[in-house]
Amino acid sequence: MEQARQATTPYDLVGGMPVVEKIVNRFYDLLEENPVYAELRALHAPDLAPMRSSLSGFLAAWLGGPRDWFSDNPGKCMMSAHRDIKMNAEVGQQWVNAMASAIADSPVEPELGGKMADALGDLARSMATRN
Repeated sequence: MEQARQATTPYDLVGGMPVVEKIVNRFYDLLEENPVYAELRALHAPDLAPMRSSLSGFLAAWLGGPRDWFSDNPGKCMMSAHRDIKMNAEVGQQWVNAMASAIADSPVEPELGGKMADALGDLARSMATRN
């Protein structure tokens, strides 16, 4: 009897939720530790725990893993979730740089990590408003 073949998702390739959480935690640690990200950090609430959880859930779903974030946030996407945040191109680039650094510091294979950082960078840049 032939077993059904399951597709391997980017979520599986990066290492699943443990690695997604490492990336997200490193991202927010960079915002808290490095003054180069001060403007981006200032857009967030003092307590980053809810954001760490939310971004982990979103990235897991975005990578093809559990889609709980979308179930928990019906009708939302990253664009609508950030609609009221005034993020200029410079702050958008801070997000891109911090996320690229967090991915590079993770155990994700570098080629896949680069593609992931590029795609997330495009998303972040599209959310930045031109001031």
